[in-house]
Amino acid sequence: MMSASLNFASARRPLRALLAAAILGTAALAGAAPALAQAVYPQGTAEQREAMQVLDWMDGEWVGEATILAGPGAPMTHPHTERIGPMLGGSIKVIEGRTASDDGTAAFNAFAVISWSEEGGYVMRSYANGQAGDFPLTSTPDGFSWTTPSRGGELRYVTTFRDGEWVEIGTFVMPDRPPMPVVELRLRRRGDTDWPAADPVLPE
Repeated sequence: MMSASLNFASARRPLRALLAAAILGTAALAGAAPALAQAVYPQGTAEQREAMQVLDWMDGEWVGEATILAGPGAPMTHPHTERIGPMLGGSIKVIEGRTASDDGTAAFNAFAVISWSEEGGYVMRSYANGQAGDFPLTSTPDGFSWTTPSRGGELRYVTTFRDGEWVEIGTFVMPDRPPMPVVELRLRRRGDTDWPAADPVLPE
């Protein structure tokens, strides 16, 4: 947003000049003015796109089951789906996971974005249960793994993709106690999806 301190005289300047002044002023305050001379990357960088290709096996629609292995009434099994696709020219990966309850409503719903940078490697930004967080993600020869803090310990998720099947196991780990599996996903790819990049809003 442009600064409210622009006076009437400045408002008579051409719009392009106003925009340039506002951008330069903001960048100078942030100490980022030299970055304005750098190239822009609307499709991400070539390095980002190349790194994300490792996870291209994830793209598409996935259907299967989520089994809760710990907690009251466990084990419980529910239908689970994932839809996954690239954005920004393939430089990021967008994911939605959904577990259905017996009446078809969402018992669990999560959204995530995976990105890569030379400084930080793979990072997953996850939104679930009213919370959000950034979690380092490790690519493996047959899948990936990531860890999130949990009360008294941490949850470790390991995903393998073999023979067309996605298997993901979440294990609760805490000091001086044996690891305890808490959830297992078993999914098979149903087909392609053009989500989320399809039908961008275009100017008339």
